[in-house]
Amino acid sequence: MSWGTHRFVRAVTERPDVDKPESDLHLIPWWSIALSALVFFAIQVLFHRVMPPPHPGTAAMRWIMSYSWGTALASYMLLIGYISRDVKRRNMSAAIWMLMVLLMPAGIGAVVYFLLRQPVMTRCPSCRTELAHDFHFCPQCSFQLAPVCGQCFRGVHITDVYCVQCGHDLAQDSMPARLRSYSD
Repeated sequence: MSWGTHRFVRAVTERPDVDKPESDLHLIPWWSIALSALVFFAIQVLFHRVMPPPHPGTAAMRWIMSYSWGTALASYMLLIGYISRDVKRRNMSAAIWMLMVLLMPAGIGAVVYFLLRQPVMTRCPSCRTELAHDFHFCPQCSFQLAPVCGQCFRGVHITDVYCVQCGHDLAQDSMPARLRSYSD
């Protein structure tokens, strides 16, 4: 293993706080799951125990309506829980966004949040500086995060033979050893 590959592997494996790709489902808090289950069952009780008995022949419609309303409101509770954690992950003001989501009617606050939310920042495996997802080099330590073309300096995939932007032969570039090991 070359020095560049060893440095990258050590930087990633020895730091437990390095961001690992995960599912976004872990962002739904337990209180939101419990609240959504409670809301779903409360809607069922409302439709089947509290409301007056159905007219003959409308029982199927009552079941469909209770399930639809229960599912919709329970999903909204899960969405509120997701936004409460996602807003912190994106370094945005949690208080302002939660007020917007809760006070704007018909889920408009959630739609506005998803339209205006900031991108998730990643961390450099070497120095832990927060970076935008499209950075190819860390601005603090010059660690190469993604392969780039040696001629036009645009991002390329590790498996590319030629640059898709300028047609440059990527085999001529002197890639760092950690990137070269993936393409061999």
